[in-house]
Amino acid sequence: MDKRDVIVNAVRELIETLKDIVGAANVLTEPVEQAPFLADWLGKYRGEAAAVVRPGTTQEVANVMAACTAARVPVVPQGGNTSMSGGATPDPSGQAVVLSLQRMRRIRALDPIGQTIAVDAGVILATVQSAAEEAGFFFPLSLGAEGSCTIGGNLAANAGGVAVLRYGVMRELTLGIEAVLPDGRIWNGMKALRKDNTGYALRDLFIGSEGTLGIITGAVLKLFPRPTARATAFAAVADVSSALRLLGVIRAHCGDRLTAFEFMTGETLAMIQRQIDSVRVPLEQMPPAGVLIELSDIDDETALSTRLERALSAAMDEALVADAVIAQDKAQAGEIWRLRESVSQALVREGRAIKHDISVPVSEIAEFVATADQAVAAAMPGIRPMVFGHLGDGNLHYNLMRPLAVTDAEFAAQSAMLTRIVHDETCRRHGSISAEHGIGQLRVDEMTVCKAPLELELMQALKQLLDPHGLMNPGKLLPA
Repeated sequence: MDKRDVIVNAVRELIETLKDIVGAANVLTEPVEQAPFLADWLGKYRGEAAAVVRPGTTQEVANVMAACTAARVPVVPQGGNTSMSGGATPDPSGQAVVLSLQRMRRIRALDPIGQTIAVDAGVILATVQSAAEEAGFFFPLSLGAEGSCTIGGNLAANAGGVAVLRYGVMRELTLGIEAVLPDGRIWNGMKALRKDNTGYALRDLFIGSEGTLGIITGAVLKLFPRPTARATAFAAVADVSSALRLLGVIRAHCGDRLTAFEFMTGETLAMIQRQIDSVRVPLEQMPPAGVLIELSDIDDETALSTRLERALSAAMDEALVADAVIAQDKAQAGEIWRLRESVSQALVREGRAIKHDISVPVSEIAEFVATADQAVAAAMPGIRPMVFGHLGDGNLHYNLMRPLAVTDAEFAAQSAMLTRIVHDETCRRHGSISAEHGIGQLRVDEMTVCKAPLELELMQALKQLLDPHGLMNPGKLLPA
């Protein structure tokens, strides 16, 4: 019997063991059954798997991990399969087991006094939002994929979204987690404590680790008072520099009521209107750039709108805002938000784009955009930067659209060069090449460029300690 036959027999035995653990119906081996788990939702990556396993409890996850480790079979954790960077897609070898948490959708407890909710990792984000609202509270993480992404995936990627400015990223919204180690041991860190000064924050090792250290199976999340009032506006600004100065004015007048501050260049706004007929900029003229502003509070709507109106009036007095509109009701607020929410769809319709999810210190955003725009234009004349993002927290989606005179193939051939320009400028300003989308397999080769050798050494040491056989989500986050 040659080595290949030994491997085949070992995998066959493992599959039978997995069936004993989770039930035969939850071990998928047929191609038609596996298909939804083998490709990322953006269509960039596709892999193969020895099996797709769907455990229903933390103990079943632990038993699956122990069996896979004993057989030395890699495991790819998967939540809602909404990764923007191929972080939950297996490689083409077909050797890995995809471990899907889609059956683990239990809300374990909701504590109205402590303002926390404990959930399984497979719970859909929108389900957590709804459960919080029904109890009179608010869970602030908000993403375009909130109807399908899971809490485990949100934690694995340390998700951000549009409300980071006020509430923070997923790490800041989480008090405790439960995780299964590669060898099958269960770490119960489901503490609902806001103060715990007893050593290393093990929770934070797993949050943002993209499934490379273990599998998050549960979490205790923070809840907040439900906002009873919102005020939404769209303002025309000259450029990103003016937008940043406007951010200072809004903060000075509105304090921590400022929930969202979303920036879009005029080119981005024009693209949205060009590609999506039902969306319109709510101003008489297309501005050079625009900012979506939202306040939220437990105050009344009128008081909040008045506060926002005064802030915008002060900004106009300083010539920071050329024009602005404040939504008069929820329908108008929804139309303003549709502008921001339609960017991704418009980009797909516009054509091939090279996407970058970067963050730099807020004070350096204007210089970054100016320098990067000049550099990519010099490298490829006619290139069309589409810049938008969460300006208040320094996260920009710096996307480059193909020049009209260049073919898709010619543009693709220059993708690595253009990305190098953008990422070099990002790193020069001590920024990050992944603000909220994760590294996955998309950016894994970039880690040696943007991370200091000591950082990578420490990360690799942690990986070796917790996953000595290198079985957890291979090919993601950490370079080989």
